[in-house]
Amino acid sequence: MRSLCIPFAEIPQTTHLFETFLRDPARLSEYFSHRPTEEGIAAAASEVSLSAESRRELVRILRDENTYLAPGGKLDAAAERSLDRLANGAVAIVTGQQVGLFSGPALTIYKGLCAIRCAEQTTRRGVDAVPIFWLATEDHDLAEVNESFWKTRNGLDRYELPSDPANQGHSVGQIPLGDRVAEIVGQAAETLDGAAAAQIATALRESYTPHDTFGSGFGKLLARIFAGRGLLFVDPQDSRLKRIAAPVCRAAIESADELREALLQRSHELEQSGYHAQVKVTHESTLVFCSADGKREPLRSREKGGFTAGAVRLTEDQLLEMLEKSPEKFTASALLRPVLQDTILPTAAYIGGPAEIAYLAQSQIVYKKLLGRMPAILARASFTLVEAPITRFLDQYDLDIRDVFRGKQYLRAQMERKTLPDELSKKFEADEETVKKMMASYRLPLERLDATLLGSVETAEEKIASIFQKLKEKVGRAENFRTGVLDRHERILFDALYANHELQERHLSALPHLAAHGLTLLDEILQVMPPPGSAGSSCAGQHHVLFLD
Repeated sequence: MRSLCIPFAEIPQTTHLFETFLRDPARLSEYFSHRPTEEGIAAAASEVSLSAESRRELVRILRDENTYLAPGGKLDAAAERSLDRLANGAVAIVTGQQVGLFSGPALTIYKGLCAIRCAEQTTRRGVDAVPIFWLATEDHDLAEVNESFWKTRNGLDRYELPSDPANQGHSVGQIPLGDRVAEIVGQAAETLDGAAAAQIATALRESYTPHDTFGSGFGKLLARIFAGRGLLFVDPQDSRLKRIAAPVCRAAIESADELREALLQRSHELEQSGYHAQVKVTHESTLVFCSADGKREPLRSREKGGFTAGAVRLTEDQLLEMLEKSPEKFTASALLRPVLQDTILPTAAYIGGPAEIAYLAQSQIVYKKLLGRMPAILARASFTLVEAPITRFLDQYDLDIRDVFRGKQYLRAQMERKTLPDELSKKFEADEETVKKMMASYRLPLERLDATLLGSVETAEEKIASIFQKLKEKVGRAENFRTGVLDRHERILFDALYANHELQERHLSALPHLAAHGLTLLDEILQVMPPPGSAGSSCAGQHHVLFLD
């Protein structure tokens, strides 16, 4: 498998903060407690403090949750080993993702692989570590998780599970998939091609049933994809975890004013330094969501004291009493969620994408106040997978994948230059060569006459070359207008590599790739993946393009 590495500075829409984090993390040291290195992971691991009783309870909960998600309701040997090691004092390498339909975009799979790779590397360096995937089941933005985009033999397909308006505003992990899901699973499974198509289709059917939720369907599918690799899953909606997390929510409510002011100051510092604040903080923001009339509502501070959740008004005492009696009604915001997560888990490192790394630069304020420690923050590995037919299109037009990232106008111009009838193409080449020789023949006599005239020769040569280039592009457009070939090929390239002007990993599902190549594709990706936090690879911190056979 051939690979190519591209610096993120050459990837569209890369933020200044993320590019700096990858290139020169020392410049961001005031926003993170540890360097994103193996040494930083070890330092963070030394700060982990989880009582024996808390570990026992955590392992009990994870055993129950992972048994429920596992194929046939039975843990495999690798998951059992991870639980045993966790019980015996191992730290956690954590990642997580929204519970998108059919596993969401491909980056979900890459995050899981990164956690596995990092845990293995950390263990080899003398700190026992297990990989854990946090299922973001508490998010309430249904529109972000109820669709899935696939590159299939028919082009770009979109699968969407129709949503009931009554479910709007509810945590997605509580929303049942309903009867329509079986039909949509069938439609998606029909498009799968390759040696593992039946295996992936079976995993989909076992995971996404009418009685499952977005959370359980997502978790079951990942448990099947990652079976045998020791990756554990945690669903924060478990009532036992809610009880463990309640003191963090309580502290966030009691310190709401102090935290808000500190976060407003952090946002200002980031922006003054030329970066950005990922999560907007206002003068009424808190870090907690509260269930009001069944909906997940942001808890807001009132100007004259107390709080509101939707239309419900509450004093601080009423709110804390509700939290004591019904902790399941409370969920964390994006800025509190990692702190709550790392209160529950013995986290030495968290692996996130660009947006997560940006909001964790804000969350450090919350870590310091509520937890007193922060794990090492690492960037997940980033991939574009290029199937053999797409590679042939790139080669046919002499394209670099970066030509696709530059946009349709640029790509089309490059393609048009390569789309000429053979007879015309040969004539252009011959005539261009004739012009070059003709202009070269003027150089010596003009130099003898007046050396300053050489600049005029070069200018004339450039103008003639430009005229030829524009003429070739017009001919290419005319040829495409006649045949429509370029339109089709351009659409195929964008659908496969840069759909919706987003990196493949952020928009398209990985399931068609896994169906085509089998789950051994995960091993091939792991082989080229630098361990997160390692600087030993020339491709560390870059975008990987993998050309599949």
